[in-house]
Amino acid sequence: MGTKQTKHRPGVALVEVMAASAVLVVASVGALSYEYQASRNTQIARAHIAATHMAQLLIEDWMSTGGTDSYNPTALGLGFSSALDIPAGFTQFDGMGTPLNNGVYAITINEVPMLAMLTYNNIDTDEVAQITLRQLGVIVEFDVVPGQDAPDWVKNVKPVILTTYVRADAAGG
Repeated sequence: MGTKQTKHRPGVALVEVMAASAVLVVASVGALSYEYQASRNTQIARAHIAATHMAQLLIEDWMSTGGTDSYNPTALGLGFSSALDIPAGFTQFDGMGTPLNNGVYAITINEVPMLAMLTYNNIDTDEVAQITLRQLGVIVEFDVVPGQDAPDWVKNVKPVILTTYVRADAAGG
């Protein structure tokens, strides 16, 4: 009696091809998801950097005037709008004081609309020396500019907040 020998053909079975394809698809989807998240986080970081630089510019320029309550950032010529009404949902923090000109200033930087609220609060006054210590603050929010749609990745990004102190009589730096 002879044994029947089966010949094995070299090659790949359909099941092996399907399994390899499934692994490749899962790996590709994971890599694309990572790439998307990295791109989104880069955009958020760039927006935060731009907002921080803008807030720092505002607070330093305002400090140079001694923190006067007549400061107007539109005079800088950088594209700030005139004071707008404070929109619903704009974050205001306790202890930050009174909004300058009772409003916010709109600006778009790197195609990202932002609102900046400048606040001031007299912390202490020395009546004898006639010196007032004033807290200055800048709050920058994204995705709340009336009439402008922000990119989807901007939604729910935390605001940028800077504060400093100045002698209210120290105009001119």
